[in-house]
Amino acid sequence: MPEKKFLTVPLKTDKMPPGIPYIVGNEAAERFNFYGMRAVLFVFMTKYLVDGAGQPAPMTENEANQWYHLFLSANYFFPTIGAIVSDAFWGKYRTIFWLSLVYCLGSVVLALDHTRTGLTLGLTLIAIGAGGIKPCVSSHVGDQFGPKNQHLLARAFGWFYFSVNAGSSLSIYLIPLLLAKYGAGPAFGLPAVLMLVATLVFWSGRYKFAHIPPAGRTFFRDTFTPEGWRALGRLALIFMFMIAFWALWDQSGSEWTAQAEKMNLHFLGHDWLPSQIQVVNAVLTVTFIPVFQYFIYPFVDRFWKLTSLRKIGLGIFIIGLSFFISAWIESQLVAGVKLSIGWQLPAYALLTAGEVLASITALEFAYTQAPRPMKSIVQALYLLSVSLGNLFAGAMHWIIAKPDGTAKLTGAAYYNFYALFSIGASIIFVFFALRYRGKTYLQGEQTA
Repeated sequence: MPEKKFLTVPLKTDKMPPGIPYIVGNEAAERFNFYGMRAVLFVFMTKYLVDGAGQPAPMTENEANQWYHLFLSANYFFPTIGAIVSDAFWGKYRTIFWLSLVYCLGSVVLALDHTRTGLTLGLTLIAIGAGGIKPCVSSHVGDQFGPKNQHLLARAFGWFYFSVNAGSSLSIYLIPLLLAKYGAGPAFGLPAVLMLVATLVFWSGRYKFAHIPPAGRTFFRDTFTPEGWRALGRLALIFMFMIAFWALWDQSGSEWTAQAEKMNLHFLGHDWLPSQIQVVNAVLTVTFIPVFQYFIYPFVDRFWKLTSLRKIGLGIFIIGLSFFISAWIESQLVAGVKLSIGWQLPAYALLTAGEVLASITALEFAYTQAPRPMKSIVQALYLLSVSLGNLFAGAMHWIIAKPDGTAKLTGAAYYNFYALFSIGASIIFVFFALRYRGKTYLQGEQTA
């Protein structure tokens, strides 16, 4: 029986490509791993970390914030390397598969070793694995589309993002419970199992995918052309403003969790864990995606054309507003008023609206604006904005740290600083967006 061969170009169909469900299923399981681990990481470092003798050795909140954002920064820096490996040498499928196994190993280390050594090794492996596959997965979605079904690309990216939040919703609620009731081993162990499942799901769909071949040695020649450098330059200016967005968004897993610990956690007849409240973002995202795509965007378009750049600018502005709410909550807590955790819901609603507007749009924008040889590189450039946003947040915690481990900038002033930072960035963004002139590129077709 002849060996079955991989597809090397998108199928000629006007329907959704057959490989998309495997990518979406893989992404749901992988995001269960990442967001479940991320949800409890701050709490683990401040409450469950031990020394070599097994004795408690927790970090201060400010130190944990530095570690947390440094890990996320590394997680979104490695896509730069993963993109080159993918596009020049291995191709997207092999890069995703093999680095997923590295990812699995990192999750296992976290489940078994709860010292700083285990934390460092586990997070490093996860950053290499997860970071390396990030630019490949979303661009692998885009590679499945050709001229006949390109009208379904936005819907596919919407469902792709939906899967991210479906997987994360369950894990953000469940993993904190496992940590509280059974400890760090099961809490990190279950995500490790789900990461292995994600890898197997992806492997099972290998004959359904279009495997765009790597360019080999010609990658650097074909990629870094005058046209390629122009595309990178245009997009770099746009993504520079996403640094402000991510500097705020990823604090929902650190500063907002620390704030939740000081609030009344009994809400809607249920006693919540501080890290569980992050599930609100995932649930709202799953809800907001279809609402924005099928109702809000068409309605607003009747009066004001919502271009991709306008959506991104609005998203950066709105997430800044969410931090004004956090500042108000903090001012009440400092006055001795123990507010209900429910007061964080409006902040999460604005945070999520900003995410749907800016993050989903920028993900699709990065793919469509990238010349064909540069799909993964440009995805990596977009993810680098996430890295730099977290590096900025981590550096701020280092700058404001006092010798005793506490912080100089605290309370409402801390949140107001970030609110003004994001809103200011969104206003400046308008002037750059007005000057942007781009091109749209899809696999298997000429420049649009």
